Amino acid sequence: MCQIRYSPSLEYEIPIVAGGSEGHLSVRWWRFLPFGDRLRASEAVGSLQQWTLEARLLHWLTLVWIGLGLVVLFSASFPVGLAETGNGLYYFTRQLLWLALGWAGFQLFLRLPLRRSLQMAIPGFFVLLLIWATRLPGVGTTVMGATRWISIGPFQLQPSEMMKPFLVLQAAWVFSCWRRLHLKARCFWLTAFALTLLGILIQPNLSTTALCGITLWLIALGAGLPLTPLLLTAMSGLSLAVLSISINDYQRRRVMSFLNPWADAMGDGYQLVQSLLAVASGGVLGTGYGFSQQKLSYLPIQHTDFIFAVYAEETGLVGCLLLLALLVAYGWLGMRVVNRARDSLIQLTALGATVMMLLQALINISVAIGLLPTTGLPFPLFSYGGSSIMASLAIAGLLIRCAREGQQAEVIAFPGVTKAHSRTSRSTRRRAAPVVPLRPEGINKP
Repeated sequence: MCQIRYSPSLEYEIPIVAGGSEGHLSVRWWRFLPFGDRLRASEAVGSLQQWTLEARLLHWLTLVWIGLGLVVLFSASFPVGLAETGNGLYYFTRQLLWLALGWAGFQLFLRLPLRRSLQMAIPGFFVLLLIWATRLPGVGTTVMGATRWISIGPFQLQPSEMMKPFLVLQAAWVFSCWRRLHLKARCFWLTAFALTLLGILIQPNLSTTALCGITLWLIALGAGLPLTPLLLTAMSGLSLAVLSISINDYQRRRVMSFLNPWADAMGDGYQLVQSLLAVASGGVLGTGYGFSQQKLSYLPIQHTDFIFAVYAEETGLVGCLLLLALLVAYGWLGMRVVNRARDSLIQLTALGATVMMLLQALINISVAIGLLPTTGLPFPLFSYGGSSIMASLAIAGLLIRCAREGQQAEVIAFPGVTKAHSRTSRSTRRRAAPVVPLRPEGINKP
């Protein structure tokens, strides 16, 4: 006997044969069915007429996040574009182009069943080869001492950003079936994850390495892996971070300027000092949209890494609290999806997507207000950057997809009944015999 949860959105009919005549059993009318195997939840997604509440709210929050990010970027990037190219809309129009490309990826992950998206994860995950390719002479592009980009014509792509959604998907699959994997498969995927993090670390890009490493660690923790190996892994990661800071001179200077930015306010501490001045200048209500003073060639890279400082100056404490409320709501809905999902793959994918989006935003905010050393981590859906916005939209699409599939009722499939049989035409239904009210023994009435 198999029990399914009632869902009014599942209305397609399953052909049955009873008493020598063919009939149709509507899933909507039955909560208990005695025979057949379960269809995977992902296979019935196409028949859903309505999204779950979490999916709808996450969709609207994502749209609000995108719209707010465009408004902030327009203000923050206008002086930079005007000074560098003579066109104040230069960065904004390019961001719209990247947004259009990212929107296509968003819709793709939103509409594809999660297990079909997983089929793209392995080819996409091996974009890590591009991460290592950035170290090849003539391939990688160095900006501000870090070789993180690959130039393709007039555009620059950052492989470490582009691989984030595939990393979440692949890690969720690996750790969801960890206990069923052979030792060789476990070693293979652990090596692949380690090479990914190492490739990002040597660019050098400590902040993205930490973000991806923490996300992987939390996915593994959510999958129920033993705590002792996880703690040893965390200690190893911290040791690598300390080693990277001690080797790379610019990272060491950033840590020292973080501890006391005013000691060298015109040197290594300049970015942080100007960011703190911008945040403090906002007061309670802000200076008003477009009236930031720090973005006028005082605050460096204000349209990317320090875009929150411009936002805080123009909107003040009230605007910052509203943005934090948006992030809290997004995180709460994401964790609600995790808690309500009945499939481990959906749970871990939703967990990874939520952590990746929120942790990156919180790290960016923490840098702007002096709680963390200066990093090159952009604010998701706010900062200028094609790779960042495309990766963020893909991750947001994954999370909404998990919300759509997470609470979906499991439908009973009759042996030998194909998907084509479940969608009969109206004429076929009229010719078919009436529904036969099956009441086999042993079935409890709902």
